[in-house]
Amino acid sequence: MHPNTKLSSPHPGGHLSSHSPWFLGLELATDQLRACVIDENLELVGVESVDFDTELAEYKTTGGIFTTPGEAYTTPVEMWIKALDTILLKLHRNYDVGRIKAIGGSAQHALVWWKSTPLPSLSSLDPHLALHTHFPSPSFSLPNTPTAQDTSAHTHALAIEALLGGPNAMAIRVGTCAQASLVAAQLLMVREAWPQEVWARTGRIQVASAFLSSLVCGKWVPMSEAEACATGLWVHGVNGPQGYWDEGVLDIVGGSREEGRRVRGWLGEVDVSGGGRKVGNVSRYLVDRFGFDPETIVTSFTSDYLASYLSCVPSSDPSTGATAVLQFGPMDMLLTPAARYIPTQSYSLFPHPAQDPTEKRRYIAVLTSRNADIPRALVRDMYTKSWSAFDRLVAIVPPGGSIGLDDKLFSFWHLQADSYPYSHVKGIYRFESGVKVSEFRDLRANPRCLIESQVLAFRIRWMSIVANGVQGTAASMNGEGGSAALANPFASLGLSFNPYTPAPLPRRVICTGAATNFPSVANLVGDAFNATIYVPASQVDSAQVVGNAHRNAPAKGYFSRASLGGAMLGRWVWGREQNGPSSASNSGRGSPNWGSSNVSSISSSPVISSPNSSNLIGTFEEEMRRLHARRWTMSGGVWARTNVNPPISNTSATNSPIPQVKIIGGVPANQVGISTGATPTPTPSTPTVTSGLGFPQRGTGLSPSLVLEEEEYEISQRGMYGASMSSMATMSTIGSMSSMGSMGTNITTPDMSLLNPGSGATTPGSVKDVNNPSSGTASATVPGASTLTPVSALPLPSPSPNSHSNSSPVSTTSYEDDLQLAQLGLAKVAEPDTDAFMTYAAIVGEYARLDGVVIRGT
Repeated sequence: MHPNTKLSSPHPGGHLSSHSPWFLGLELATDQLRACVIDENLELVGVESVDFDTELAEYKTTGGIFTTPGEAYTTPVEMWIKALDTILLKLHRNYDVGRIKAIGGSAQHALVWWKSTPLPSLSSLDPHLALHTHFPSPSFSLPNTPTAQDTSAHTHALAIEALLGGPNAMAIRVGTCAQASLVAAQLLMVREAWPQEVWARTGRIQVASAFLSSLVCGKWVPMSEAEACATGLWVHGVNGPQGYWDEGVLDIVGGSREEGRRVRGWLGEVDVSGGGRKVGNVSRYLVDRFGFDPETIVTSFTSDYLASYLSCVPSSDPSTGATAVLQFGPMDMLLTPAARYIPTQSYSLFPHPAQDPTEKRRYIAVLTSRNADIPRALVRDMYTKSWSAFDRLVAIVPPGGSIGLDDKLFSFWHLQADSYPYSHVKGIYRFESGVKVSEFRDLRANPRCLIESQVLAFRIRWMSIVANGVQGTAASMNGEGGSAALANPFASLGLSFNPYTPAPLPRRVICTGAATNFPSVANLVGDAFNATIYVPASQVDSAQVVGNAHRNAPAKGYFSRASLGGAMLGRWVWGREQNGPSSASNSGRGSPNWGSSNVSSISSSPVISSPNSSNLIGTFEEEMRRLHARRWTMSGGVWARTNVNPPISNTSATNSPIPQVKIIGGVPANQVGISTGATPTPTPSTPTVTSGLGFPQRGTGLSPSLVLEEEEYEISQRGMYGASMSSMATMSTIGSMSSMGSMGTNITTPDMSLLNPGSGATTPGSVKDVNNPSSGTASATVPGASTLTPVSALPLPSPSPNSHSNSSPVSTTSYEDDLQLAQLGLAKVAEPDTDAFMTYAAIVGEYARLDGVVIRGT
């Protein structure tokens, strides 16, 4: 079909369908645009995606981006628009989009720079023309915009931070300290480093999430307050919706008071309604071209990491212990519910993206690390020959890299510019027995020491969240039942907390991202935090697909967490609309030249009605848990559907059909520990399709043919990493930093001779015999280097009246806890080990000391 042709609806009646409602979630990721469709019971209906490199190959991106010198990562905005048109076309062809009643979404934290003349009219698009023909590349003053992974604005972020009085002063003022992806830093970089005409011809700026929702709504949609708080320009209103753009920071960015006001006009209003109300209805263009119901509501879009967080529905009840969401990826992020707004330089605080102004304000505390996937990939390339070998080394090397207590190994990989306290740190640092070395004597320790360093950094920074009381609890820093005011017995180690007590640590950690697919990593996280580790069943199943275990992107037919979070938010807002007065307008504060909007308030506080009611009003988490439990009960205790792939039909030698078995992470569901009960009753209006992969069975066990064969992927290839970087280029960059004054003395440059055969060191995937240094050849190979077996769900403990016994470790969850999390689609993959936790507790102090050495450069 020609792109400039009005589409005919394949579903007679279109938006007049009387079937049960569906809800659409969109995610604008770095490498793909993804869509997820669910029904009113949160059961999966459909999945679609558009891969930028393969399906929009004309833009010539790699991993969805362009890379240029100076750590710049950009992407064409026109490609995003064409991807939206493509994915809407897929939805139109494969689903009755007239049944979609609400659309939610998310995007990476990036900017779209619109030209000042002429600003397009989003409400009067010709449905006979493809979407991207309305907004060609010349519509934007910056056709290729920096992405969330771009770090070229790092020095500009530090300049803003210095002018505001330092990292803590900046965090107290605007909720976050200097980070390269801040909108404030990107703006300053464009004004100072890009051609002047880019700044001069700009007429409007949108974060990517607001840009995407504007195209869906057919009108200019303001950014959410959660997105505004990530810009470094917004002052959050703690006691109500009275936040505002910080004129002082705007003046710094603009270079003058006049230009600062101009930037404020570009940014426009901010939606401070909390995300609990619609921002509008679907555009007339989508109605006429694709067949959407004109009454379909559109919710406020948010950032991808917050949408992924919403999909996990983490508990904020302090009585059940803290919950953390650890997202592995190009940037690692640790998120947890927060009840108070107490910003510091140690973490960022964002308003919860799904709440109503009538609720008590809730927040999300976020810890980030940019040195995530890229260091893991570099270590993989330097010391192993496959991800399976990497996983095996992490598993077999002892905690701390050695068996002894006094000769522990530590490594710190800072390849990209990061935020406080690593703002001025760059390089690779290794320590053996407390002494800085250029390389470990036993090269096998490198993969485990890297993962330990990344996880322990989060564990130590977590304590800053606890210490400031943002979680709303007065947890002891020094021991259960103790007082934070008491003398700290570990102060001599440079710690403000007792590392041997798990009380302040999260009781459960929900992990997402490719690194969690490695059993060794999941176990290490559980041991370091003394927490039970859960992974979404959709990711566990997706990892079983050949070649996908080491990829952040879900396998074909599987939904992404952020797209599911957007769909769930749409379901929640739609339910509220059904139960209360329509709130057709969003509230906002900011530049008056974007027009005014009024808010129709909800007169009564949110309440939970009868559990049998289809449409309820309540907090997002309350409503999502109720809907998940309802789906679970109506299906007879069957795990939620994780993908849209059809079950595989099997026949034996006698051509007799073998019954299909529901699979969760490569394990039959009844072996995971959740009884499937009686014959499942399909949820009303939900397609009756076997969930999971439907793997072929041999007898009562899994077929040996399901063993995954590890493919070789270089770091320069797209896959686990959104940004492409070759190992050689990375090492060259690190080596070039030796000219950076005194910094050069603290940088460990990888010795390429270590990887050269015949050099007396190792080849990738092998290790030197440390007991025979004169051997000159590799004498031992990494075990298990041929296949990668990803995580799978663990069996649950049997229900027991003693499941809450005081003798149980505080971090061990009960059967009831696991059952509730199973209803949310979260599979337990790792239990904590007390001995391993104590081992890590013993080295936390030394890790913190050496981390300080790295930060100080001494």
